[in-house]
Amino acid sequence: MPGKEPAVSRVACLLLPVVLLLALAACRREPAAPPSAPDRAAATAAAPAAAAPPLQDVVERDPRYLIGISYPPVANRYPGLAAALEAYADAAREELMQAVAGLGEGRPSAPYDLSLAFSELAVTPQLVAIAADGSSYTGGAHGNPLLARFVWLAQQDRQLTAAELIPDPRAWRQIAGYVREQLLTALSQRVDADAPPPAERAEIVGNASRMIDEGTAPEPENFAQFEPVLDGDGRIRALRFVFPPYQVGPYADGVQTVEVPAEVLLPKIAPQYRALFAGG
Repeated sequence: MPGKEPAVSRVACLLLPVVLLLALAACRREPAAPPSAPDRAAATAAAPAAAAPPLQDVVERDPRYLIGISYPPVANRYPGLAAALEAYADAAREELMQAVAGLGEGRPSAPYDLSLAFSELAVTPQLVAIAADGSSYTGGAHGNPLLARFVWLAQQDRQLTAAELIPDPRAWRQIAGYVREQLLTALSQRVDADAPPPAERAEIVGNASRMIDEGTAPEPENFAQFEPVLDGDGRIRALRFVFPPYQVGPYADGVQTVEVPAEVLLPKIAPQYRALFAGG
């Protein structure tokens, strides 16, 4: 009818203020700020780290090489220890595989070989001791010896080194003297058991004595491989220093060891570690 306003126009007029209000509110609403760097870091830290897979024994066979590596179950209780053992094994395997790669398409007359066993020496609430013993053969008359010792502080999950245990350089001179005397005594006993002629004996003892002097120079690195010897209460009654072939004698003499009792060591041990020792 003429003069009557259409219904659609009236509805549009009613809705227009509502639309404008909604648009204005949308314009005033600020976009959410991205999380700050500390917030992102906190979120990342809160995410649990993926646990390393447990150590597993390794056996590899190939016409050109053989690999055998074994681990003690106790190592998997300490992530840092497990990582240290695996790193040592990986380094030994890498060295062998480099030698294998050097063969090209050829094959050795005897397969190259890596044999490495990690074994449990001691376990207490305070420390864990693991021995690594083996050999790597890449040709020649015999394999190259592999020897390492890992003394682990269980509660801190880290290695205890000789330099940390005995930090005073003057103390190493006294320990080296004690060890050298024991090695020279053992040398004399071995040579006397073979009863060589006097001239030959003098040559053998002279050569071996020089190796002992060099291998027991009073530096912590010469005594880096050591084992705790425990008493019945789980405290250290002695340290057994372990010397691989060639360090203090020829290959034929094999691995040599010397035990230094706690009463000799205690005055030289860093104060924070004396409680690990009998009498400390």
